[in-house]
Amino acid sequence: MSKSATEPNRATKPKATKKLAAPSKLMVLEKKKKAVQTSISPFGWMFDAWNYQVDSWQRSVLFLDTLRQRANNMIEHEKNGMPPLLDFKYEMVLDARTFEIPANYALLKITEIEDVCLQDCFDSEKPPVIIVDPRAGHGPGIGGFKRDSEVGIAMHEGYPVYFVMFYPDPEPGQTIADVLHALRIFVKKAEELHGGKAPILYGNCQAGWLLTILAADCEGLGGQLVLNGSPLSYWASSEEGNPMQISGSLVGGVWLPRFVSDLGNGTFDGAWLVQNFEILNPANALWEKYYDLYANIDTERDRFLEFERWWTGFYSLSEEEITSTVENLFIGNKLERGELQFGDCCSIDLKRITNPILIFASHGDNITPPLQALHWIRQVYPTNQALKKAGQRIAYMINPNVGHLGIFVSAKVAKLEHRAILEHVREMEDLEPGLYEMKIIAHTNNPDCSHDQYEVRFEARNIEDLCESMPSEPFEAVRRISEQNDTLYRSTLRPLIQKLANPVSAKILRAAHPMRLSRMIFSEKVNPWMWHIAWMAKMVEDDHRAAKNPEGILPDIEKNVSKQIAKALHDQSEARNEVAATVFKQLFKTKAGESMTAAPETR
Repeated sequence: MSKSATEPNRATKPKATKKLAAPSKLMVLEKKKKAVQTSISPFGWMFDAWNYQVDSWQRSVLFLDTLRQRANNMIEHEKNGMPPLLDFKYEMVLDARTFEIPANYALLKITEIEDVCLQDCFDSEKPPVIIVDPRAGHGPGIGGFKRDSEVGIAMHEGYPVYFVMFYPDPEPGQTIADVLHALRIFVKKAEELHGGKAPILYGNCQAGWLLTILAADCEGLGGQLVLNGSPLSYWASSEEGNPMQISGSLVGGVWLPRFVSDLGNGTFDGAWLVQNFEILNPANALWEKYYDLYANIDTERDRFLEFERWWTGFYSLSEEEITSTVENLFIGNKLERGELQFGDCCSIDLKRITNPILIFASHGDNITPPLQALHWIRQVYPTNQALKKAGQRIAYMINPNVGHLGIFVSAKVAKLEHRAILEHVREMEDLEPGLYEMKIIAHTNNPDCSHDQYEVRFEARNIEDLCESMPSEPFEAVRRISEQNDTLYRSTLRPLIQKLANPVSAKILRAAHPMRLSRMIFSEKVNPWMWHIAWMAKMVEDDHRAAKNPEGILPDIEKNVSKQIAKALHDQSEARNEVAATVFKQLFKTKAGESMTAAPETR
């Protein structure tokens, strides 16, 4: 519409209707200041302070009661054998504990999400989707413990869905080779149940490299691979370094998990791995997630308890599993180098993989940054021509900011990224061999979008421009020191530790682990004082929280104090990471340089 059509004639416009200038920011601030000053009368301030005090007390009671419920949930979950935390009905298809070569894994078939949806969405022509959760300290369920999840989205897209679970304790003498054997049988079984259709294999974090190994051995593996936050390039690092990578290098290598396994009478307690994750982000682990619960206690309790039920379910690994993983993958980087071998199997060669691969990573992931998820491509296929000659199709998708866990548990990610993956992953089979970036072009800001609200493109990329990394020589030094420390531990302390360790001492150490004890202490079954909290919480809830959301300056002060505490913890972790990075550079770069200088003289 033109200006003349909307604006009155200036000559006839009355002066009384002259347009006033918009108030400046200074005027707005002054107005707010006066309003605050007016409200701070003696009686008004006392009323606000009283409401805040009541509200704070009520929130404190409900906060402590939530911690009590978390502890009780944890105890009840362990008492029930820690079953998978899936928000779906399922049936057992195969139990690998009964195999000739047993493993603590099982294949489940998801049978129901919502009665109507299952009937309306199921497509018999689609291949099965097999979702494999990581076994890295937690129990299974991260891929499907709520409706808006990988499992839920796959069901809504009409796929028959299978889920690979595992039990809390490994089978006696269980190895990674045993786990790989079980997974291969699971894949073949799903193919048989669906007329030979090769499945879409969804690997989350650690499960991603397990599936990759299966696809890269001599037998190979049918189906497309979707690797979500999966580390395959353990030595890949940016100039500033990866905090988890650096901290793992500074503890001396594989001797430490071997020592912890010996203390556990041959079993590695997964609580140690979960503790490592929390140490990476102390601001969130020690303060932010608890303050968010306290500040929003009326709306956050259910979400907090739902996530913590999974987070506090600690699963064990055998000594061989944890040491083999650390020694061969994290320290040795043998998967990327083509030197990995388990049991009597042939060496694992990533060049053997013919399956189309889609990699989902995030810049906000401090566990598996994009460099560790992608660098192997450039290592295995130095040029685009090499990749095309191999007939391989590899696509990647990068989220700008979601964290490691968010890749698997975020409802927003499930509704957009994982939905887009499952809707378009089979299109990769029609692409020409090469490297592609999967781009989601969203036309709305609503992640729960319908088909016509976004589009997906596979844009060709050059391997030469994919990523860069630091030289590998420092990590060679880490590997050599790890071998030396492990040899020293085996020949000195280990015989004594193994003689002292027994099932009783292992059980006591598990119960006394800080990750368990710090949570169990809030249960009235452990701490009788918590009975009073349960009683007061009922009283507060019966009172209907009349004083919630108080006004005044005290809530603002509370929030500002919380921000300062979180910032202090964050700054402390940043300083710690900088010191660790400096020590790493001084220690291992120096040793790497010395070895490189000395190498010609020894030839």
